[in-house]
Amino acid sequence: MTDTADGFGAATTATPAGGTPTGGTPAGGTPLPSASLGAAPEAHGLGASVPSLDAPAKTEGTFPYAADLWAEGLLWAAILRAPHPHARITSLDASAAESMPGVRAVVTHLDVPGDASHGRRVADQPAFARDMVRYYGEPIAAVAADHPDAARLAAAAIAVEYEVLEAVTDPEKSFESEPLHPDGNLIRHIPLRYGDPDISGEIVVEGLYRIGRQDPAPIGAEAGLAVPRPDGGVEIYTASTDPHTDRNLAAACFGLAPEQVKIVVTGVPGAMGDREDTGMQVPLGLLAMKTGCPVKMAATREESFLGHAHRHPTLLRYRHHADAEGKLLKVEAQILLDAGAYADTSADALAAAVSFAAGPYVVPHAVIDGWAVRTNNPPSGHVRGEGAMQVCAAYEGQMDKLAAKLNMEPAELRMRNAMATGDLLPTGQTVTCPAPVAELLQAVRDEPLPALPKDGPERDWLLPGGPEGAGEPSAVRRGVGYALGMVHMLGAEGADEVSTATVKVSGSVATVMCAAVETGQGFSTLARQIVQETLGIDEVHVASVDTDQPPAGAAARGRHTWVSGGAVERAAKMVRTQLLQPLAAKFGMSTELLSIADGKITSYDGVLSTTVAEALEGKELWATAQCRPHPTEPLDETGQGDAFVGLAFAAVRAVVDVDVELGSVRVVEMCVAQDVGRVLNPRQLRARIEAGVTQGVGAALTEHLRVARGVVRHPDLTAYALPTALDAPDIRIVRLVEERDVVAPFGAKAASAVPVVVSPAAVASAVRSATGRPVNRLPIRPQAAVVQG
Repeated sequence: MTDTADGFGAATTATPAGGTPTGGTPAGGTPLPSASLGAAPEAHGLGASVPSLDAPAKTEGTFPYAADLWAEGLLWAAILRAPHPHARITSLDASAAESMPGVRAVVTHLDVPGDASHGRRVADQPAFARDMVRYYGEPIAAVAADHPDAARLAAAAIAVEYEVLEAVTDPEKSFESEPLHPDGNLIRHIPLRYGDPDISGEIVVEGLYRIGRQDPAPIGAEAGLAVPRPDGGVEIYTASTDPHTDRNLAAACFGLAPEQVKIVVTGVPGAMGDREDTGMQVPLGLLAMKTGCPVKMAATREESFLGHAHRHPTLLRYRHHADAEGKLLKVEAQILLDAGAYADTSADALAAAVSFAAGPYVVPHAVIDGWAVRTNNPPSGHVRGEGAMQVCAAYEGQMDKLAAKLNMEPAELRMRNAMATGDLLPTGQTVTCPAPVAELLQAVRDEPLPALPKDGPERDWLLPGGPEGAGEPSAVRRGVGYALGMVHMLGAEGADEVSTATVKVSGSVATVMCAAVETGQGFSTLARQIVQETLGIDEVHVASVDTDQPPAGAAARGRHTWVSGGAVERAAKMVRTQLLQPLAAKFGMSTELLSIADGKITSYDGVLSTTVAEALEGKELWATAQCRPHPTEPLDETGQGDAFVGLAFAAVRAVVDVDVELGSVRVVEMCVAQDVGRVLNPRQLRARIEAGVTQGVGAALTEHLRVARGVVRHPDLTAYALPTALDAPDIRIVRLVEERDVVAPFGAKAASAVPVVVSPAAVASAVRSATGRPVNRLPIRPQAAVVQG
C-alpha cells in the first residue's frame, strides 16, 4: 500500500408553587425528567448496546430544554453587546430604555454586588464591561421586559458612547502591545526542555502551521431561566455542563453564599466541551433578583456565536530532526495560542499543546516553547481536544515532510517511531497506560483502499464540489493520508478530580443520584448499565442534576466515564454487600461466594438460589461513594512533571479526492482504529467515534469562524459551514483495541475527543498526498489544493 496520488483521468406546561418553571414536567418537579423512566431495556449490563431512553423524546422534539421552560409572571431578557473589539466606555445612559413600555429592569456593571470579575482559572472577565470593551460582542448591559421584542428594543435604546481604540488582533504582536489587562497580555509561557537541546539530526525539516478558529456550534443555542428565591437567592435553570463551578462563579458575582444559588441542569442541546454559560447566568440572576420575577432568555444564533468560547487559533513553528533511517532525534517547536480577550482555560490548553507537541512518537530530545496570549479577538476556551488537535495537525505535517525527504512511505516512518507503554513523554512522564500505537496504525494501514470511481459509470461518480460545482473528472486526484494522535483524560496538572454518587434501591427499583451532566456522551446510560450489572435490577432511574447534590465536576475529557462511573460502581457495590450480607450470614458463607446474574442470587455451590426481587422485598438500601483518581502535578519551570492521569490514542487513514483545478476536496473514507480500553456500550461507542470524526472533517475543510480586525464576520450557520450528512464520509471503525487501563474503573478510556484530534491531520495528509502541496493551514483553503500546470 502506498500514499501516492491517484486520479480519475489520465493520472492515476403548569406553574408549581413559588414560580418554579416547568417544561412538560409534573408539578413540583425539576424541568428535566429522569433519564430512565422505568422501561426495561432489551439488554443490560456493561458491554451491551443499551439504548438511551431519552432518544425517542429528543428525536420527536418533546425533550425539554431550557428554551422550552416557562414560569408564572415570566419576563424576557436581552443583552446589549459591544459593537467594537476594543474601546473605552466614556458614558452609558439607560434612562431611555428604562422608560420604555414593558421594561422592568436594566442592569449594568453598577448592579453587580459581588466580585467585579469572574473566570474559571483567572478572575479577569467582568460580568458586564465596565470602563473597557475587550472583544466584539462583550456584554454591556441586560434588560428584562414583558416581551422578548420589548427587551431587545430596550437593549438597543441604551445609549453608550465609546472611544474606539486600536484592537490587538495579531497574537504575535500581543507581546509588545499595550497591556489589555493589568497583569499584561501573557497568560502563560511553558518552556519545555527534554534531553540534549544541542543535538542535531542528519535530516531536518521545518514547517509553519496555522490552525483556525473552530466554533463548538451546539445544535441548540444557549438559553436559561432564573427564578428568585424567598431567601434572597436565585435558582437558575440552564444547560450547564459544570453546574457547581457555574454556581460558585455566579454566587461570587451576586455577592451571595453558594448555597443561596442553585443551578438546575436542563436538557443539554449539544456540547463539544464545557458549555460555559456564565455570561448568560449572571445577567439572568441579577435581573431576576432585581425584578423579583422569573426571567428567561433564549439566545439567537448570532448571540450564541458571540457569547461562547471557541477553539484557540494557533500558530506553530516546527523543526524535526531525524537520522538517515527515519528515527526521530529531536523536535523543536514554538506554539502560540490566541486566547482572545480573557484567560478562561487557555493555560490548560497550552499545557496539553506543549506536552503532546511531539505526538505519540518516541522523541529522545525536545525543545518546545508554548505561549498563550490575550488579544482583542473573541475568547477561546475548552473545545474537544483543545491544544492536542492543533499540535497534531502540525507534527503530522512534519512527519509527511520528513517521509518525503527520506523517500519513505509515510505510514512506515510513523511505524518506526511509534510510542509504546513504558516510553516517556517529553514532559518526562512515563506512559504507564496501554499505548498500542503501532497496532492501531497497522490496523488502518492493512485495510483495503476503496475502489476508484473510474471503475464505475461516470454518471455515478461523486466528484469534489458536488454535482453542481464539480469540474472535470480528469482533474481529480486521489490521496491517502495517515495520522496518529492522543489526548489526556480527566483534568491535568494537579486538578482534583473527584465525583460523588448515591445509589438507592427501594423494592425492585434503583435510583442513581450523581451531578454528572448528561451531554449526549452517554453517562446516564452507563450509570444504568453499572447498576443493572452490579445489582441485577432492570429498572434503574438516573435523577436529574442540580447543585443540591455533591459535585461531580465538568462533563469533559471522558471524566464522567471514569470518575462518575467509578463512583456509581462503588456505591452500587456497597449496596450489593448490604443486600447479600443477610443471605451470606444465614448460610454461613462470605458475600464473595454469592453471585448476581440475570436477576438471581446464587451461591458457588448451588445451595442458595433466590431472585433479587425476593431478597429486596420490603427493604430500602442505599450507599454513597466517591471516586478520586491518583493525583497529578503541575509542569515545572522546564515543562517536566507527571501532569496526566491517563492517555488515549487513535490512528486514522483518510482517503480524499481533490479537484486540482478548482481546489475542492471530497473526503471519500475515514478508517479509524482506536484505543478504547474496554467497550462498555458498542453502539454508543461507535456513534461517539463517528461523531468525532465528522467534527474533525469539519475542522479540516469547512469550519472557520472568520474574524477581521477583531469583528466576527458571519455569526450564523449559513456562512459558518458545519458538515452535514452529505459531507460526512464513509467512516469505517476497523479496530477497537480493548487493552484495559488497570487504574481506570472498568478499564475504559475516553472515546470522543481523540478522533476529533486526529481526523483533521489525516485529511490534510491525504490532500498533501493528492496534490504534492504542503497544506500547512486548517481549514484547508481551495487555493492550497490547486496544482498549477
